[in-house]
Amino acid sequence: MANALEAFRSDCDFTVEMIDVDADEALVALYDELVPVLVGRKAGQSPVQLCHYFLDVPAVKRFLLDGN
Repeated sequence: MANALEAFRSDCDFTVEMIDVDADEALVALYDELVPVLVGRKAGQSPVQLCHYFLDVPAVKRFLLDGN
């Protein structure tokens, strides 16, 4: 999924933070069987679960290109 995100680099500026879900009990409780999971977060907003297992291209495009 991380490699697939690179296709968006030409249109958007973003950072990727890889987190080991299994190392954090709270994250295991949230995501457990959904790993890998992609969560987006914009400044001043709550995190948004965009997809899990495979990259959901339309969802990521909406998130990255939405002006909010």
